[in-house]
Amino acid sequence: MSAAEDVDLSEGERAALDLVLETRGIHQSELWKELDVSSRKGSRLAESLVEKGLIQREETVYEGHNTYFLMPTASDLQFSLLMAGDMLSPFIGEEEVDPRSDAFSQWLMNLAYDEY
Repeated sequence: MSAAEDVDLSEGERAALDLVLETRGIHQSELWKELDVSSRKGSRLAESLVEKGLIQREETVYEGHNTYFLMPTASDLQFSLLMAGDMLSPFIGEEEVDPRSDAFSQWLMNLAYDEY
């Protein structure tokens, strides 16, 4: 269950959050255009979602204008896709993975076992 499911959201907040999650990040100036709301309303929606801890907002410049980039919080990311049983994918990290290694073989076996 994601953090968003535990919070009471207005229709506008839900639409804004869904758009941020679907795009995996969007500029605030694009958010209000996509939602067909005023920039003021879009800004208020984004601020509300930040205050509720559902998205992150980072200052940026987009098409020559100061704006914010809105991203999902880590709690809404699906880390389960990187798991095989209780093992995290060996591809996470900076080292190159040897496909003949025991760690990789064990992860693959767990991945295959999870399907049953």
